[in-house]
Amino acid sequence: MTIYIDADACPVKDEALKVAHRHKLEIYFVSNSWMRLETSERVHRVVVSDGPDAADDWIADHIGPHDIAVTADIPLAARCLKQNAQVLGPTGKPFTEQSIGMALAMRDLSAHLRETGESKGYNAAFGRRDRSRFLEALEHAVQASLRA
Repeated sequence: MTIYIDADACPVKDEALKVAHRHKLEIYFVSNSWMRLETSERVHRVVVSDGPDAADDWIADHIGPHDIAVTADIPLAARCLKQNAQVLGPTGKPFTEQSIGMALAMRDLSAHLRETGESKGYNAAFGRRDRSRFLEALEHAVQASLRA
């Protein structure tokens, strides 16, 4: 089991590291630019080209069954689910086969509303409770993969 982080704008890198270390798991941070991360044989930094979906493509090409992806990118979540991986958003909300269709539809609707000026598209602030929910959800995802 491996954890893949869509790392460019991920607010829960430290929390993911904590869980990966606890379970002695490999973890990949995939981004379009270099970022400072701790050095460890299980912690991997992958810097991809500047293409709009380069990090997504790398994760989707490497993830497999029982792996876990952490991303807020709904199309990437859908691609990972097709590989039988578990997918969590940074707030701990899981993406599932049952919920991904609605998530994609809401993403498209929100984009349309922003384009037409009907919505400003503000995101909610990310807080301590979100970090706590994420930690709990990632721990549950790891336990589920270990049981599988």
